[in-house]
Amino acid sequence: MATFLYKLGRLSFRRRHFAALIWVALLTLAGVGAASAPAAGNSSFSIPGTEAQKAFDLLEQRFPGASADGATARVVFKAPDGEKMTDAGNKATVEKTVRALSDGSEVARVTDPYQAKAVSRDGTIAYAQVSYKVSGMELDDAAKDALEDSAQDAREAGLTVEIGGDALQAVPHTGSSEIIGIAVAAVVLVITFGSLVAAGLPLLTALIGVGIGVSAITGLASALDLGTTTSTLAMMIGLAVGIDYALFIVSRYRAELAEGREREEAAGRAVGTAGSAVVFAGLTVVIALVGLSVVNIPMLTKMGIAAAGTVAIAVLIALTMIPALLGYAGRRVKPMGEKGKLLGRAAKKPSGDPSSEPSTKPQRPNLGTRWASFVVRRPVAVLLLGVVGLGAAALPASSLELGLPDDGSQPTSTTQRRAYDLLSEGFGPGFNGPLMVVVDAKGSDDPKAAFTQVGDEIKGLKDVVTVTPPAPNKAGDTATITVIPGSQPSSVTTENLVHGIRDAGADIKADTDANVLVTGSTAMNIDVSEKLNDALIPYLVLVVGLAFLLLIVVFRSILVPLKAALGFLLSVMAALGAVVAVFQWGWLSDLMGVEQTGPVMSMMPIFMVGVVFGLAMDYEVFLVTRMREAYVHGEKPAQAIVTGFRHGARVVTAAAVIMMAVFAGFIGSSESMVKMIGFGLAIAVFFDAFVVRMAIVPAVLALLGRKAWWLPRWLDRALPNVDVEGEGLRRSSADRGDTDRELART
Repeated sequence: MATFLYKLGRLSFRRRHFAALIWVALLTLAGVGAASAPAAGNSSFSIPGTEAQKAFDLLEQRFPGASADGATARVVFKAPDGEKMTDAGNKATVEKTVRALSDGSEVARVTDPYQAKAVSRDGTIAYAQVSYKVSGMELDDAAKDALEDSAQDAREAGLTVEIGGDALQAVPHTGSSEIIGIAVAAVVLVITFGSLVAAGLPLLTALIGVGIGVSAITGLASALDLGTTTSTLAMMIGLAVGIDYALFIVSRYRAELAEGREREEAAGRAVGTAGSAVVFAGLTVVIALVGLSVVNIPMLTKMGIAAAGTVAIAVLIALTMIPALLGYAGRRVKPMGEKGKLLGRAAKKPSGDPSSEPSTKPQRPNLGTRWASFVVRRPVAVLLLGVVGLGAAALPASSLELGLPDDGSQPTSTTQRRAYDLLSEGFGPGFNGPLMVVVDAKGSDDPKAAFTQVGDEIKGLKDVVTVTPPAPNKAGDTATITVIPGSQPSSVTTENLVHGIRDAGADIKADTDANVLVTGSTAMNIDVSEKLNDALIPYLVLVVGLAFLLLIVVFRSILVPLKAALGFLLSVMAALGAVVAVFQWGWLSDLMGVEQTGPVMSMMPIFMVGVVFGLAMDYEVFLVTRMREAYVHGEKPAQAIVTGFRHGARVVTAAAVIMMAVFAGFIGSSESMVKMIGFGLAIAVFFDAFVVRMAIVPAVLALLGRKAWWLPRWLDRALPNVDVEGEGLRRSSADRGDTDRELART
């Protein structure tokens, strides 16, 4: 592989105009496609195989035209102090509002609070339910404006009015913090390279790659039913890995220049060596992201595949466009160790320049060399300190509570959250999470009796406040029953009630041949959490197993990949502990902009396992391949560790800081899922890069010595030789040197 990539790097350097033109053309094509594509609606949220989804599908079949997937709004009214909603003036205001809400062409139906008995017992709070024919993201702005205007008119009449539901669902935004993250990345690159030109190359290529990826996702969003979170995730991961991959190749290019090689040769060798690491690092990320499809949640599958595609683009750009841009930059990208005037020192001539004067001043070992030397001398202490520290950070994960966000997790400044609180105040905490029980009595001899029996059974269960009479369809073979729990939607008590209804349904099935299914947003959230929990272990085995085999091929070792996987488990558990501490316990919540604490999103553990594993293997590949390269070329194990850190620690540190900055930039998002993912990935990169890869990894390798690179002979013969270390390049260079000397003698 190193030889092929070496040739690709040299070709891209020589044919730089052609390489750059291809990527600019792809960016233009993707941009035009995104601009001309129809606007995407709200991504459908389906969970195949769950009872809640089966009930939802049954409703669409048996209740045609009911707009089961349409947007809803709850317009909640509260009377002024000392008054009641049944007072004549307040009642007239509500009825006027209901009539105004019924006028929209997209409105399916509006319930009158006084006819539907939607007035609290104390008479101070009432609500009107508005159902629409289309989803919240498809709702016209005119319909949303009419909803808000009607509420405002009622406010001017003296009532407190808030609107809940998904009808006013807003497109999430990330805010200015995303730009700050990119700015931090730019500063780190300038400090690392000491040159605006060299620092600009990774940023430019990363932005082009993300532009192509996000534009392609936007263009395909309507056809493939992709939500807004999909493009946000692709942008987040694409920026981070795009900058990092380009950073490693540019750094290796500067190191090759420092050894006196010509620029085209240096570009070829940089792509042949660091590019090999980029390919395998990218493969681990792609495996982890595509592997999310095993969970069988379409939304999660689409997010993973879209982000994996953006990572693949980042790899291809790093291998082809970076050497092309290095060709354009020429001598403005200087050899390793030489700084430009930007950092206050005059530029030196390249070491290959005959006019350059060798410096007699002894060079002090860099920080990476000094740190690696310390770890090699004190491996046990460093290992214990790292493991204990990560173990302490992981402790909060033991109290992890999972759930999906609803209006109760919104900031208190939003009308959705205030409506949620008013409904809880007037009707009880369970009113915001009603359960819909669907009774399929098509195979029953007496459907009406089955409907009645189901209602009576549910009334006898614990934590049930209200059970509505059965509402059958026109055919009379299916009915819906609404159940109001006594506890809030995300509570364990409500979860137990859902399971209790389903258990009772099994007995009813035996008696009446009627199927009892529980659905609704609360039941769907419970089913999603259980499905994700059940899929976590198989997913972990699949992704870690595939990556383990890949790393055996890369490092030609058993213990190094095993150590990499165990280190990843430490970092991801510590990161989950940090997420629990901030988003569930509320530690540093003000600093992170978390206005409402609650259960951690159900998708977070499995998503972090996938993404963090891929990113963790990036640093493992980049850092340990330099150690492997030194070991293969004859250095002792301890010295190979120091050599790997001398060449790679500074770059890995810069890459980790950049990735943390990019991820942290998404903490400013208005969407709780994006905010939590941004924080979780940022803290996971910190733990993995600076504790696991920079401390635990060299400590373990120092303790293992030569055993770290042991591989059974039969396996060594069976594995393909991918030559990540560039040994083939070294041999071919030596052969070329022998040929040149032979020609010189003749």
